[in-house]
Amino acid sequence: MKPSLLSGLRVVDMTTVIFGPYCTQILADLGADVIKIEPDAIGDASRNIGKSAKTPYMGPLHIRLNRGKRSVVWDLKSSEGRDALERLLATSDILIHNIRPDAVERARLGYETVRALRPDIIYVHCTGFDTSGPSSGLPAYDDIIQASSGAASLLPRVDGNPAPRFLPMAFADKVSGLHAAYATMAAVIHRLRTAEGQLVEVPMLEAIASFNLLEHLYERTFDPPIGPTGYARQLDPTRQPMRTKDGYIVIAPYQDGRWLRFLELAGLSQVTQEPGLTTLMERRANADRLYRYMAQVLPEKTTDEWLALLAENNIPASRVNTIDDLLDDPQLNASGLFTQREHPTEGRYTEVGQPVRFSAAEKTAPRHAPTLGEHTQEVNRELGLGE
Repeated sequence: MKPSLLSGLRVVDMTTVIFGPYCTQILADLGADVIKIEPDAIGDASRNIGKSAKTPYMGPLHIRLNRGKRSVVWDLKSSEGRDALERLLATSDILIHNIRPDAVERARLGYETVRALRPDIIYVHCTGFDTSGPSSGLPAYDDIIQASSGAASLLPRVDGNPAPRFLPMAFADKVSGLHAAYATMAAVIHRLRTAEGQLVEVPMLEAIASFNLLEHLYERTFDPPIGPTGYARQLDPTRQPMRTKDGYIVIAPYQDGRWLRFLELAGLSQVTQEPGLTTLMERRANADRLYRYMAQVLPEKTTDEWLALLAENNIPASRVNTIDDLLDDPQLNASGLFTQREHPTEGRYTEVGQPVRFSAAEKTAPRHAPTLGEHTQEVNRELGLGE
């Protein structure tokens, strides 16, 4: 059997909710030994998001977000709990936490304090805001960051409804978690090369602002600006899923040859003779007109009829799946994204696995999401402590 990519790395996970736990789940999926410290009787708040199947504190978000980890419950305010934590830190490669800066020092978990226990430790601080700015130390949640990063302002620019709205997912948390995962691995590579640990700070606002501005800074990139913010193609209200005879479809004929092929299939070749649509550059500049023509003809056929016709002509297209549809999607099932597993306390459940495939490592079933404190005695024994 091929080894896991991160086997041998021990991670102390003192994060909560989604941002940090999503990062540490990625590390656990890749084979790291992630020990989740849960200091109180109800554990991480994610345990209580959604209804548990059988056992308290075993909600669906926890099942999805904390697979592959070990759960330890210690009273960190007691001398015994503090001793256990310090022993664990001294034998670990990485500490990841999302404790606010002022509380970190009160908890005696600042970088220099932890570094004294393990000089080459990689210390990852998941924050709401970069600690060098005026918002340092303020509490942050996905809603706050979607608002402050400009994400909540985007949908009104598409549909004309002036009310700001959140993207209906924990977008800021998850993208920030991905930033934390790659930053952690970059620090691991640095330590392999230099034997040097370091402090890694991953601020949500800066991560999501950078993510949003990649395309949406747009023509204000230049100084002086040559146009407005907002990637015009993505904010175009005509560039949305379109109605067919029996549902909705998305068609992406972004290369000019594909546009011409689609127009021919749809019986619309004549529109390329209209002023403003005769050349490639004109069609790019007036793509909204092409989308309007597309919307007029799509109701003439069913979604399946269009998909078959477009596939024959190498024009990218997709039906619009619901979240429920994904569980039956032939591509996702063929790739092994879903497996049916048995949890020791919750029974049968659907595991949504690690999507990335590596040629030098086998995909293995991770351990189940832990019950609260499931591994406390196990970790205590490893640290030479009584049960």
